[in-house]
Amino acid sequence: MKITSLTTFIVPPRWVFLKIETDEGITGWGEPVLEGRAHTVVAAVDELGDYLVGKDPFLIEDHWTVMYRAGFYRGGGIHMSAIAGIDQALWDIKGKALGQPVHQLLGGQLRERIRVYSWIGGDRPADTAAAAVEVASRGFTAVKMNATEELQYVDTHAKIDQVLGRVQAIRDALGPHFGIGVDFHGRVHRPMAKVLAKELDPFKLMFIEEPVLSEHAEALKEIANHTSTPIALGERLFSRWDFKNILHGGYVDIIQPDPSHAGGITETRKIAAMAEAYDIALALHCPLGPIALAANLQIDAVCYNAFIQEQSLGIHYNQGNDLLDYLRDRSVFDYEDGYVAIPQGPGLGIEVDEEMVTRMAETSHRWRNPVWRHADGCFAEW
Repeated sequence: MKITSLTTFIVPPRWVFLKIETDEGITGWGEPVLEGRAHTVVAAVDELGDYLVGKDPFLIEDHWTVMYRAGFYRGGGIHMSAIAGIDQALWDIKGKALGQPVHQLLGGQLRERIRVYSWIGGDRPADTAAAAVEVASRGFTAVKMNATEELQYVDTHAKIDQVLGRVQAIRDALGPHFGIGVDFHGRVHRPMAKVLAKELDPFKLMFIEEPVLSEHAEALKEIANHTSTPIALGERLFSRWDFKNILHGGYVDIIQPDPSHAGGITETRKIAAMAEAYDIALALHCPLGPIALAANLQIDAVCYNAFIQEQSLGIHYNQGNDLLDYLRDRSVFDYEDGYVAIPQGPGLGIEVDEEMVTRMAETSHRWRNPVWRHADGCFAEW
């Protein structure tokens, strides 16, 4: 079997799908995208495709190694997202050719389903209690919300009080055991992160996410000393080498690599195994489309330290199109009692509606994250 072509589709709301074709008629699908940089990742996929066409798609580890190491300059969000989508599609081909789900090729599943959480509140958190109640009515047992809007290096405690009020409203509505993750989203700088982490401690959160940007990892030690809440981080890290020092530092309790950014199934599996050696939990990042979620679930199936999965059904980014729109069989993601089932079909376990993909690629998208500014006019982290 040989790879004959790689075709990318930029589809709304903000995704990129990749189809890899072979000379035996077996195709694989992946989702290579970096939110806000879709066209750049497409160009990177095209460049990597020069090497792959004519090659045996089964040699996934070798192809991954060449794609990563042979370019001399390596790593980062664009490069690793392009590799990620290709890697997902190659696993999809291999599973389909062998008539097995990817998790079977990775050693076989150790769980049948995994708990999921739903996003609430949008970019600027508002009316989160009502949103959480609505999500709970659909069977979810956990939510994640952005903690705050713009926050200066040192800001007013009135903004801290607003965060606490929103979390308290969810607790009041849904009780002490409903899962709540609070995402600082890199908007909070070290001085205020200490304050916010400490003030949130009494709410017994599932985790606080990205209390500071990953490049400020040295601050995690001090933040960890201000809270007993588990600290999650990792959506902006792209390889096992990026995660190495984070894991060794000992101040992160949950890692969140994204298999559409962190080198695909091949690399994310290795990152997860590294974390398990440090007794650190896995909660894969996935605010993306159905191919990405399918790839995530194949990894969840075989990673002992995986405990919850992000997914984008109903997320505020999904304007016009949602998670299930590009699938022929929408029941493949079987949501029930706050869990989603691990897909059991061959490859990634989903059947992409290629007609829908082709049609929506004509619409395309140029999604960009918003640019925020503080009251004094300077740039604010989004």
